[in-house]
Amino acid sequence: MVFYQQLFFNNISELMTWKLALSGFQSYLMYERGLSEHSIMAYVRDVEKLKQYFELTESIVLPTVVKAEDLRQMLIWMAEMGLEKTSRARILSGIRAFYKYLVVEDQIDDNPAAQLEMPKSNRKIPDVLRYVEIQLMLDEIDLSTNHGTRNRAMLETLYACGLRVTELVTLRLSNFFPEIELIKVVGKNNKERLIPIGEEAVKHIQLYIEGVRRKQMNIDPQHEDFLFLNRRGKKLTRVYVFLMIKELARSCGIQKQVSPHTFRHSFATHLIEGGANLKAVQDMLGHESITTTEIYTHLDTAFLRDTVLRFHPLNKKRLP
Repeated sequence: MVFYQQLFFNNISELMTWKLALSGFQSYLMYERGLSEHSIMAYVRDVEKLKQYFELTESIVLPTVVKAEDLRQMLIWMAEMGLEKTSRARILSGIRAFYKYLVVEDQIDDNPAAQLEMPKSNRKIPDVLRYVEIQLMLDEIDLSTNHGTRNRAMLETLYACGLRVTELVTLRLSNFFPEIELIKVVGKNNKERLIPIGEEAVKHIQLYIEGVRRKQMNIDPQHEDFLFLNRRGKKLTRVYVFLMIKELARSCGIQKQVSPHTFRHSFATHLIEGGANLKAVQDMLGHESITTTEIYTHLDTAFLRDTVLRFHPLNKKRLP
């Protein structure tokens, strides 16, 4: 009998109730998996939803006798209740971990959730700007003003590096390395990554640093290491960047819904269209999973079709 059974089951013949199973699962996640309290409670809440499903459907089912069909019916029920696919996928992930635990504890022989398919997310294909549209927006900026010089540098950086808006406004002056054309970015969960930055973006950042920022007399000491500052000498807000980009797009006559994230999407799409390695794009975007990056491979079917027609030997004879 393993540790968790010794801790929670005084009688081996005692039926595994939901309360006992969840208590053991919680300890397993804490001591065996070493998860944080927040993560443990998220897992437990997911499994409790399964218990609640059986209660609501008036089914008397102990955790050790649940079958794959029961879980399929629960997924259908959650969909009918209007639960988002991402939420259903997360709940199923927690249930899988729970039944994996019961297998480890020799309470069941097979994991009934193991073969269930995760609900597929209907990921919305993001809007992407064509290169000429990006150039229109960049050219629209008035470089004769201080804020225009700064804004041009910011948009060049967004497009050159595919940054999130938060990563842009928190970019540090000390993490800008023009001599080797790199920036260091602190992304989600404080994870750092190095991103190449092209010479055009470097040029406009240096124009801003030397021509505007260096002459700014009112820089807040607590904000002096932030690269892009407002006229009060403090780091910019996300809202300002959103509004600035929205106004630029409007003044250029661009009808798409344009935001800072549109530049990030455009960066990824243009790289992949040009033949960039998907793993390299994943690393630059700071995506945890390659599947997140793969959404960009669906954005230019005309490009893919042309590639197949041009280079596949079966299709060459179709070309004029």
